[in-house]
Amino acid sequence: MKTYAKSFLSILVFVLFVSCGNSDDDVNFNLNQGELGKGENPDSCLGFDDNELLLSIQEEFTTLPGKVSILFKVTDMLGNPISGLSADQFTIYEQGRNDDCFNTISSSESFARISPNSQVFNNNTLLVLDLSNSVLQSSLDELKVASTSFVNNVMPSPATDWFKMAIYWFDGEDVLHLLNPLTSSIAELTAAIDGIDENISNDPSTDLYGAVIKSTNIAEELIQETNQNEAIGAASVVLFTDGTDQASRFTEQSALNAVNNANPNISFFTIGLGAEIDTQILSDIGKTASVVASDAAELETTFNQISARVSEQANSFYLFEYCTPKRDGSGENNLVIQLTDGALQGAVQTKFNATGFIGGCE
Repeated sequence: MKTYAKSFLSILVFVLFVSCGNSDDDVNFNLNQGELGKGENPDSCLGFDDNELLLSIQEEFTTLPGKVSILFKVTDMLGNPISGLSADQFTIYEQGRNDDCFNTISSSESFARISPNSQVFNNNTLLVLDLSNSVLQSSLDELKVASTSFVNNVMPSPATDWFKMAIYWFDGEDVLHLLNPLTSSIAELTAAIDGIDENISNDPSTDLYGAVIKSTNIAEELIQETNQNEAIGAASVVLFTDGTDQASRFTEQSALNAVNNANPNISFFTIGLGAEIDTQILSDIGKTASVVASDAAELETTFNQISARVSEQANSFYLFEYCTPKRDGSGENNLVIQLTDGALQGAVQTKFNATGFIGGCE
C-alpha cells in the first residue's frame, strides 16, 4: 500500500458495466467475473461464505497521521455495478503481528466513511457517432434527440472536472472528426449536437473500423496524459452506427485488435441501428456492452438504457476511508473489508503499512 503524507494520488478505473435492451433489442455483454483487482480472497480463518458481491480494489494508500484509503468497485457476480452503498454497510477487520486471525474494528470509533469520488475519480467518455449518408438521410433527427438525452443523463449536474465528455463523428473519410472537445458542460455538448445537419459529411461511405481504431487511440492517449499528471484515468468509448464498414481502409481484425489490446481501463460500448448492421461484429467491438435498436424510433430509449448503465458504473466506485488503531512500529498489517447489501455479502483482503502512524486521525 502506498503512503502519502502531503497529497493524494488521484485514482480511477472506469468502466465495466452491462446494458439491458428492451424486448426487441439484442444485448451482449462481456463480464470480468471473480476479479478482485489488487486484493485477494479473505483468510479462511474468518469463515466467510463465497463472495456474492465483488469488491475489486483499484488503488490503496495511507495518509498520516493514520488514515487508510481504499478505492474499489462493487459489482454483483454478473458484473452489474452496485451503487448507493453507505459506510455502515462495510465491516473492517484487521490482523496485526500478534493476531492469530482478524479483529473487528469499530466503524464508528475509526470514523469510517465513504468519501466523495471527486477526490480520486477521473473519467472521460467519448461519444462516437456514425454520420454517414444513410444516417443523415434517414435517422438524423432521431439520433440528435437520442444523443442529447445521452448527454443529459450521463453528465453530472452541476458540472465537475472529474467527469468529461467529447463527441466525435465519422463517415467514409480517413478521419475521426471532432464535433466537440472534452468538456464538463452539458450546454456545450448539446449545442454541438444540435448543430449537426445533413451537409456535415463529404463522404457517404462508412469507415467503421477506422473509427474504432482512432477512438481507441484517443482514449489511450487520455489515460496516458492522466497518468503523467500523477493520476489514474479511465475512458469509455460509446460508438453508434447503422451499418457495416464500407470504406475498407482497415481490416476487421485490426479494429478488434485495437479493442482487445486496449488499456484495461477503457470500456467499449456499441449501439447499432436497423437491419444492415453486423450484430456479431458490433458485439465484438462493444465488448463491455452492445445494444441494437430495430428502428430509429427506438434510438432514444436505447441510448437512455446505455446512459443509465454509465451513471451506475460511475457511482459503483467507492473511496472507503477509516482511521486505523495501528501505530508506528506495528509494521505491515492485513486488512479485510466486508460488504453486506441485503442478503448478499462480499469481502476482499489487502494490507497496509503503519510506518509513521500516530493518533489524531479524524
